Amino acid sequence: MTLLDSILGTIGGSPELLALFVGFGLLVGILFGFFGMGGSFLVTPALLMMGYPARVAVGSGMAFVFGTAVIATLKHHDLGQVDYKLGGLMIAGTTIGIEVGRAAVFYLEELGLAGGIISVVYVLLLGAIGLLVTRDALNGEGGGGVDHDAADKDLSDYEIPEIAQTIQQTVRIPPMVTLRGDVRVSAWVITVVAFATGLLSGFLGVGGGFIRMPAMIYAIGAPVPVAVGTDLFEIVFSGAIGSYLYGQGGGVDLGIVVPLLFGSALGARIGSAATAVVDADDIKVYFGGMLLAGSVAVGIGEVGSYLGNELLETVGLVLVLGAALVVASAVVYTSLQSLRATRRQQPSAAD
Repeated sequence: MTLLDSILGTIGGSPELLALFVGFGLLVGILFGFFGMGGSFLVTPALLMMGYPARVAVGSGMAFVFGTAVIATLKHHDLGQVDYKLGGLMIAGTTIGIEVGRAAVFYLEELGLAGGIISVVYVLLLGAIGLLVTRDALNGEGGGGVDHDAADKDLSDYEIPEIAQTIQQTVRIPPMVTLRGDVRVSAWVITVVAFATGLLSGFLGVGGGFIRMPAMIYAIGAPVPVAVGTDLFEIVFSGAIGSYLYGQGGGVDLGIVVPLLFGSALGARIGSAATAVVDADDIKVYFGGMLLAGSVAVGIGEVGSYLGNELLETVGLVLVLGAALVVASAVVYTSLQSLRATRRQQPSAAD
C-alpha cells in the first residue's frame, strides 16, 4: 500500500478531500511564510466545521503548526532574527500553558461543551485582533505583519512601544534579562506572556503567533524582527509539545496533517520569497479583513451546528477557505506586479 492510499484510507478514501487539505495547506503556507503568522488559526475551526471531534481538530491543528513553523523559522534564523534566550524562556512558560489548555479541552469534551466553547473563543479573539490590525492598517500604523526591511535596519532603531516601556519600568522583579536590541525586562513578564499564549495554543490548537508576536512587542518590548523570528522559533517547540500531548490521547490525525503540510511546504516558500518584493503594508488591510472574516465564519458555522443547519455550516466553511484564498492571492498578485514593475525599470536604467 502506498502512502497516498494510506492517507486516502485515513480520510475516508476521498481524493476530493485530500485535494482540499493540500490546497488549504498551500494557502496557509503562503500566509505563514509572508506574515510570520496567520492562516494556521483557521485550520482548527475549519476542521470543527467539517465535523471532526474537538481533540482531533485541535491536535491536528497543532501538528500542522509545528511542521509549518519549522520551514518558516529557517529563513529567520539565517537573517539573525531569533533571540534564543527569549525563546528558551518563552518555551518554558508556554509548555505549562499548553498542558493546562489541553487538559481544559479534554475536560470540556467529556462534558460535550468543547466544540462550542472553542468556537466562541475563536469568534471573540479573531474579531478583536482583526479590528485592531485593520484599524492600524487603515491608519498607516505598524503591526500585523513582518517588517521586510529588518535585514537592513539596526535593532536599536526600533522604538519600544509606550506600553512596553511602562511595564519594563514598573515590573522590575529579578531576575532581569537583557534581550537582543538592548531590551532589559523581568523574566517574570516573559513567563506570564508565555503561559498566557501557551494556554491559548493548547486550548485552540494554534501556534499562537497572531497573539504571541504582538505580546512580545507590546508587553516585552522586543524589536519587531526579533519578535517575528523568536515567535516562529518558539512555535516549533510549542507545536511539537502540543502535538505529542494530543497524540498521546489520539488527537492527531495524520490523514489531515500530512496533506496540509504537503501544501504548506510549497506555500511557505512562496510566501517567504514574496517578502523580498512586497511591502506588507500594501496588503495588511487584507490580513485584518481575513481575521474578521474568520471570526464571522466561525460564528456562522457554530450557529449552524447549534441549529442543525448544514447550509450555515457549509457557508461558514466556505468563508474560512475564501478568506485565506483572498489574502494569499493578494500576496501572490502583488508579488507578480512588483516583479513586473522591477523588470520594466531595469531596461530603462540600462538605457
